[in-house]
Amino acid sequence: MIGKLSGLIDWKGDGHVILDVRGVGYEVMVSDRTLAQLPPVGQAAALYTEMIVREDLLQLIGFPTLIDREWHRLLTTVQGVGAKAALAILGTLGPEGTARAIALGDTKALTAAPGIGAKIAQRVVLELKSKAPMLMAKGGAMGAEADFDAEVIEAEAAAAPKVAPKRRAAAAPVVAPSAAASADALSALLNLGYAQGDAAAAVAQAAGENDGLETSGLIRAALKLLQPQR
Repeated sequence: MIGKLSGLIDWKGDGHVILDVRGVGYEVMVSDRTLAQLPPVGQAAALYTEMIVREDLLQLIGFPTLIDREWHRLLTTVQGVGAKAALAILGTLGPEGTARAIALGDTKALTAAPGIGAKIAQRVVLELKSKAPMLMAKGGAMGAEADFDAEVIEAEAAAAPKVAPKRRAAAAPVVAPSAAASADALSALLNLGYAQGDAAAAVAQAAGENDGLETSGLIRAALKLLQPQR
């Protein structure tokens, strides 16, 4: 399994790039959003990758961050959403917009992606509304972009030095379910780009107004409070 490619951009086309990795050119399918983020031909780039293997196809799909790749994997678990459709959603909304649309049940936002109709959008919301919060909560830790610096890419290719194993940290104390849900909801909102103060206030208000909410419900309630009032 190829999880990441680092090299020089040899060619950029409609929805594809060729990445030259030490003389081997890998053709990688990317979204329009990712294509726009990549540097010009001849410069160094790196992409996290997912390999699609079928009887009639062997295809690499490239992503600028690990969270993009994880969202793509989650989207393709929905019946009727293939690799291209998932890439279209991410290319239109990005991981943050996709997360927000699912949390709020905003099917109209999902149908803005090419090839995504109302029925598929509804299915995405219904099937992922309970699964998305956990991915949203850990988005910050996985959202670092693949490095485009040539010196860093060369360093990655070199053998990594051996490091003495670290001592295992003491186990964290058990957190009450309500506190854990609030912490996860706050983390998810911060990963979506909301300010610390606004996110914390929304989570606290949502928790106070809705007893017993789990993480997914708490995120949805907080997002509604954060939406601009018309």
